Amino acid sequence: MNPATRAADAACRAYQRHLSPRKRWACAHRVHHGGDSCSGAVRTLLLQRGLLGALAPTAGRFLACYRAAAALRALGAVPGPAMAGGAQGVCCCGPIPIPFRF
Repeated sequence: MNPATRAADAACRAYQRHLSPRKRWACAHRVHHGGDSCSGAVRTLLLQRGLLGALAPTAGRFLACYRAAAALRALGAVPGPAMAGGAQGVCCCGPIPIPFRF
């Protein structure tokens, strides 16, 4: 694994260990479809394809996560902005303010 891929994997791992547990919601793609969260899927892509090879599939995964969040919201399974402390979007994409509990 080259240094850039190793750094991207370390960033995903740090997100999984330190930031993700403090969020108020889970990965919409994982909730809607099952399987890995986006961060887990991105780490797998990095290990299999390297940093450059993982870029396009990662963008596709984030788009799928955004669509899963919209589907869950339409079903009433995801709280809207008023219920989530003003946060909008999903766990892993879009311009979102992420409220953390410390």
